[in-house]
Amino acid sequence: MKKKIREKLKKIKMLILDVDGVMTDGRIIMDSDGRELKNFCVRDGHGLVMLQRHGIRVAILTGRTSLVVDHRARDLKISEVYQGALDKKEVFTRILEKNSLTPEQIAYVGDDIVDIPVLKMVGFSTAVADAVDEVKKHVDYVAVCRGGQGAVREICEMLLDAQGFWPKIARRYDFAPLE
Repeated sequence: MKKKIREKLKKIKMLILDVDGVMTDGRIIMDSDGRELKNFCVRDGHGLVMLQRHGIRVAILTGRTSLVVDHRARDLKISEVYQGALDKKEVFTRILEKNSLTPEQIAYVGDDIVDIPVLKMVGFSTAVADAVDEVKKHVDYVAVCRGGQGAVREICEMLLDAQGFWPKIARRYDFAPLE
């Protein structure tokens, strides 16, 4: 990991995630009754659980509104969920105030142009591998993995490693960390 990225990650106290295209692969499945379904990656979820276990808060900030997101957030014990956020920058400011955090203490993962205003404000900005090109121009890091396919876990592991938690996690799960 590059030194500049590691230094930014050391300051992070909260990870904020977009949903569609970040926590999911961006597809929305509708059944014949109009019920919405989304695919979430279980490894991404475990990464978020590990973050929270080590004191890094997690929030969801999405422009859409979906009951599926509420269910997934509850499952992962994410209490800060902001849906229907048409102005993500304004909601981001409220998140900072509510949590007494500075922009430098926030990491944000996005995939589309609606995320750019927040990506430009945070301490560590990330795009998933399949984000639109315009987003990739405005971030500190582009994940190797695609949205809904391990990108969130990748960022979680980077945060945990930079903040010195990865050796403890390796002991807990009985594996040797990669160098």
